[in-house]
Amino acid sequence: MNTTLKLKGQKLLQWAVQNPKKFFTYSMILLSVSFIGSLIQGVFFPSKTAFKIRPPVLYSASEMSQDPSLNNDKKMGKIISELKTLKIKRDDHALEKEDSLRIDYLFNQYQKLKNGH
Repeated sequence: MNTTLKLKGQKLLQWAVQNPKKFFTYSMILLSVSFIGSLIQGVFFPSKTAFKIRPPVLYSASEMSQDPSLNNDKKMGKIISELKTLKIKRDDHALEKEDSLRIDYLFNQYQKLKNGH
């Protein structure tokens, strides 16, 4: 079977070399019919899975998508100002248990923002 396919292929190639105009004409007809067939299929029978990939959102109203470094700087500034008020409270010896928990939380948030996590 393999040899018969090889022989038929050689005969077809030999015919294409001997008749280039006919080969070109048949090839163009085949390509045109294939192209028109795929156009008809695409227009009248569209695929259900076409365009499932959503493009990324470039412009958004959220603050995070505008400039993350500027947003992080604002958050870090708020954390630092709150830690300063807690430091003043510590110097007055007026810290409570909730304040120490808040200090730990703010410090962890500051480290996350600083390291970029």
